[in-house]
Amino acid sequence: MELLIIAIFILGYTAIAFEHTIKLNKAASALLTGILCWIVYILFSPDQQVVNAQLIEHMGNVSGILFFLLGAMTIVELIDAHDGFNIITSKITETNKRKLIWIIGFITFFLSSVLDNLTTTIVMVSLLRKLIKKSEDRLLFVGIIIIAANAGGAWSPIGDVTTTMLWIGGQITTTNIILKLILPSLICLIVPLVIVSFRMKGTVERPTALSLPRADILSKRQQYIVLISGISVLIMVPVFKTLTHLPPYMGILFGLGILWIITVILHQSKEDKHKEKYSVSQALKNIDTPSVLFFLGILIAISSMQSTGILTGLADKMTQHIGNTNVIVMSIGLLSSIIDNVPLVAAAQGMYSLSLYPTDHYFWEFLAYCTGTGGSALIIGSAAGVVAMGMEKLSFMWYLKKVSWLALLGFFAGAFVYILQDVILNLNK
Repeated sequence: MELLIIAIFILGYTAIAFEHTIKLNKAASALLTGILCWIVYILFSPDQQVVNAQLIEHMGNVSGILFFLLGAMTIVELIDAHDGFNIITSKITETNKRKLIWIIGFITFFLSSVLDNLTTTIVMVSLLRKLIKKSEDRLLFVGIIIIAANAGGAWSPIGDVTTTMLWIGGQITTTNIILKLILPSLICLIVPLVIVSFRMKGTVERPTALSLPRADILSKRQQYIVLISGISVLIMVPVFKTLTHLPPYMGILFGLGILWIITVILHQSKEDKHKEKYSVSQALKNIDTPSVLFFLGILIAISSMQSTGILTGLADKMTQHIGNTNVIVMSIGLLSSIIDNVPLVAAAQGMYSLSLYPTDHYFWEFLAYCTGTGGSALIIGSAAGVVAMGMEKLSFMWYLKKVSWLALLGFFAGAFVYILQDVILNLNK
């Protein structure tokens, strides 16, 4: 049974990796993989009631992650629909390449900690098109955006899906993950920025601004209200969890409800066709639903291997043959540049229990850093890289030659700082 489940998982993952070649959306492959794993498990199990009980328990945890993602993606879509991000981008007037790449890097880093690396990359690459005319001049900037978005998401409980998974799973807490990882994450970005700065010369050419007529122009007041409300809701989710002790998805859905009321009030005087454009209903239609289903498929596949004891056995073998925690975690992090970091973190959660590594343990915090930033080593290793690849037509080989080594230097520098920080401050408990 175990070998059959592993074979199904490998085949499913191969289909996900070659999504564009076989022309099958990765969400379909993930869903089929997850469900087939559970079918095999229940057919070979002597007690089907136990299997169903395990599935229900796992789906409770999985649904919390999915509802959180659904709420967060809808809020971000609402902000974007109200041109809220344009308020941020309109403030940048710098044309010097060296200064501009630092500005872009740090905006991406901190924006990613509040939103997520995927959304932040879309926003920042769109911004670059307004700031830099020539596509060849934008490429290295886009490389830095990928590194910054992944580094920025690693130290925030709402900045990266994997960190969110660890937060929801009880492996990390808000205050600790911010305090422990903000410095290593910053180093992960600063090292590539310093190196790139020496290669940057001259100024960028701005594209000619085109003024396009709009039938329904938003007021600045409406833009600011939705931007501030949306960002505030996202930031307050950890506070909500601390105060109410309810899971994070309850906080994000509560915030979405508040933002829903705000947008209805803002547009109540508009015609129905304009109201619809700025409504939550329209935002829900625009969000990337296949990505949510992809996470569902992957997470239930991982949960099947957790229930059958496959992951526990793998953890025992890694501990036995590798032994060193730092090497294990960094290996998982670098593996995330080839394999999606979501299933890797889900697997680690199944492999290592909270009784072995309690909440806020060194292992979980280092795992959040490594899986969050390790994906930058290859352009296909993170959601940020994949979306940038599509938007700016970056090639795999160009990124490998020009950016991968920068990302790896940043990754190892940040990892060294985290380990050194733990030794000096005796943060390991």
